[in-house]
Amino acid sequence: MSYVGPDFDPPQPRRPRRRLTWIAAALVPGVLLGWLVYEGVGASANGNGSDTAAVGTPTVSSTSDDSTEDDKKPSPTPTASGSGSLKGKVVVIDPGHNPTNFQHTAEINRKVNIGTNWKECDTTGTSTNSGYAEAKFTLDVAHRLRTLLEKQGATVKLTQDGDRTYGPCVDERARIGNKAHADAVVSIHADGAGADQRGFHVILPGSVHKGAADTRKIVAPSAELGERIAGNFVRATGSAPSNYIGDGTGLVTRTDLGGLNLSTVPKVFIECGNMRDSKDAALLTSGAWRQKAAQGVSEGIVSFLRG
Repeated sequence: MSYVGPDFDPPQPRRPRRRLTWIAAALVPGVLLGWLVYEGVGASANGNGSDTAAVGTPTVSSTSDDSTEDDKKPSPTPTASGSGSLKGKVVVIDPGHNPTNFQHTAEINRKVNIGTNWKECDTTGTSTNSGYAEAKFTLDVAHRLRTLLEKQGATVKLTQDGDRTYGPCVDERARIGNKAHADAVVSIHADGAGADQRGFHVILPGSVHKGAADTRKIVAPSAELGERIAGNFVRATGSAPSNYIGDGTGLVTRTDLGGLNLSTVPKVFIECGNMRDSKDAALLTSGAWRQKAAQGVSEGIVSFLRG
């Protein structure tokens, strides 16, 4: 998702918080190695070993279509735990935006109450320079993630599955997780920042108690969920935390997102990469890399739910 647009205001300053030992061990020592792997993966996803070919050139990846050979490969067996380990657990996956939001501007511009104020129902999301839409990316990763979690025995619900003409609105996305009494909710996104701004980050809910919003009970468990996802995302994808937000931790706390403010169950957003950077775009348009992204998120969720 781009930070430009309704419900995605510029990120708020990250509130001071101690870096937990777990996430420090998972992220900080591996940042340099992660970037080296990241650079290599970005080059290979472009079909050559040179970064020069990717810089300044809109990415046209041979794996950007859902029917590519990468997408036809069977999903790897999850490594976080054995089959059935999540029996009885409910996970809600929230694929950001909707592929046809752009056709329903009046509907998605309608204001909804997010607790702290009123914002537009939804946005169109961003895209790569070559036109691969964030909404298409989020649905693809969501499908892969659902498959992995169901193999673990979880009950998985999606807030939308390309089966709606637009939306749902951000307030409804939160309600879907709440009504499901989800043990964990993850909203899948990709960012629309500037070129040369790379890497992933996980957005955590800040403490909000205003109007319809009260996140105080979910702040701590959501932080744990986000930290576990971030650590496993590094290991599964070889990607490093964002170089433009999160102070190198891959973690950002925000209080301006309706999808987090209105949640009553543990919930985080993950920006898997920056669609406007050619190297990140090469990864995001690769079916093989999207499988790794789903694996990392899945392993983080499994780790969180198993305690």
